[in-house]
Amino acid sequence: MDLRIKEVIKEKGMTAKELAEKIGLSSVSLYNIINGKQEASANTLKIISECLNVPFWQLFVSPEEVSKESGTGLHCPVCGAELELKQKEVKTFQGIK
Repeated sequence: MDLRIKEVIKEKGMTAKELAEKIGLSSVSLYNIINGKQEASANTLKIISECLNVPFWQLFVSPEEVSKESGTGLHCPVCGAELELKQKEVKTFQGIK
């Protein structure tokens, strides 16, 4: 699965090390997730998206790729129907306790 975490980190002006520290993940684990060497759980991806203050789906596809004219390009693995993505406001990340 291709993730856009590296691109989003750069867009937000952060480093992977800073993100790893904020979410309580080792730099090595985050590096492996970013480079596709390690699978991330849905919960980890949710925490990453919250910390980066982006919708969950933006870790997979850029906003530019999502348009009404072109569709999402994402399809249901079960039925094959095109998935519709809606952007909603994401609250600022408060940290993990």
